[in-house]
Amino acid sequence: MIYRDIIAAVATAPGRGGIGIIRISGKNLPEFAAGLIAHPLEARRARLTPFLDAGGAPIDEGIVLFFPAPHSYTGEDVLELHGHGGSAVLQLLLQRCVNLGARQARPGEFTERAYLNGRMDLAQAEGVADLIEASSKHAARAALRSLQGDFSVLIQTLIKKLIRLRTLLEATLDFPEEEIDAPTRARIAEQLSSIQQQTQTVLEATRQGILLRDGLHVVLVGAPNVGKSSLLNRLAGEDIAIVTNVPGTTRDALREQVDLDGLTVHFIDTAGLRDSDDAVERIGMRRTWEMVAKADLALVIEDASGSIKGGESALEKLPESLKQIRVMNKADLIAKNPAREVSARGQRIWLSAKTGDGLDLLKQSIREHAGWRPAGEGLFTARGRHVEALLVAQRYLGAASGEIGRIELCAEELRLAQEALGRITGEFTADDLLGEIFSTFCIGK
Repeated sequence: MIYRDIIAAVATAPGRGGIGIIRISGKNLPEFAAGLIAHPLEARRARLTPFLDAGGAPIDEGIVLFFPAPHSYTGEDVLELHGHGGSAVLQLLLQRCVNLGARQARPGEFTERAYLNGRMDLAQAEGVADLIEASSKHAARAALRSLQGDFSVLIQTLIKKLIRLRTLLEATLDFPEEEIDAPTRARIAEQLSSIQQQTQTVLEATRQGILLRDGLHVVLVGAPNVGKSSLLNRLAGEDIAIVTNVPGTTRDALREQVDLDGLTVHFIDTAGLRDSDDAVERIGMRRTWEMVAKADLALVIEDASGSIKGGESALEKLPESLKQIRVMNKADLIAKNPAREVSARGQRIWLSAKTGDGLDLLKQSIREHAGWRPAGEGLFTARGRHVEALLVAQRYLGAASGEIGRIELCAEELRLAQEALGRITGEFTADDLLGEIFSTFCIGK
């Protein structure tokens, strides 16, 4: 699918820099470039040249690189102009490209063309965006694995097994007058069970990939002065939040990102929950509940010494669906050793934000609540739509296992499972989904 129009965009980040890049993709770029540079293009050979305006005067001087189709990022002719990184000169170059017949690229349009031209599948394309947005070295490595196709290989392996099983069923359907013998039924059941197990394994890895990409959002809640801000500072390793003995010091949510053994955790310190007539403090508490509604986990902070009371009625309003860890802070005041207590009611961690004792127990509990395993070499980034597709495929596989005695129904359920998996890599994808995915990319990629 080679487009007739030519797109161009600044491919480097906004602001000043030593180098700035204009990326151009489309058809017949050697003819297009004749109005921009004085020399003919040479495939994959860097050349120093002036970039010319309509009158032949230089706009800038830099390196030109040409990647002829189909061996380029987009699968089309791709031209890169490497000049100086000032915003003014880059905009002049981009405008010159527009004057020559190009149009400014939409966000993600280069990668969208790469996908539509078969240079990568949809999961790999999403890996491009994840690599750019990665907030930790673990996330960056995992995104690179997605870009290189590790996730896609797992999905394609499942699809190939489904195709083989469907082939067996279709062959059986060719002779509808004959009963399915016991060995054939057993063979179908065995293969289907293997696919179901492998799908579950991929699903678990995909959930890990979402955690790696998006991180875990943990909200710290409790009454004023129980030590929420002190705990945030201890977790962050620096003084992020102001700590005083005055109740209501924290009026707005404070956020800090922490790496826990490869798991990115977004800690959110909130205003203390209590009955108050202070208008500003009440606004802070309203925002606390907004943060609670979006959180994956709540650390319910309490004063282990019992000197700080209040907030119990508010804490009872926490959503039942929200996972919680009760943190008994200030354990040092009652000479209580760090400990983790697990019961039917949940977990309690005894610690001291002042000394840091028990902090490792809290970090371990957070990782366990997230279902996190240390980042391994096989981990990749993933998205919510991937999990949704795998869950749909699981439901169809479960339905298929109940229809082995009726081959035509079993075959249809397997077809639907294959289609669900195909949505991950883009084999079956609606245009509106493509628009939603690529609109989140940066311009120039």
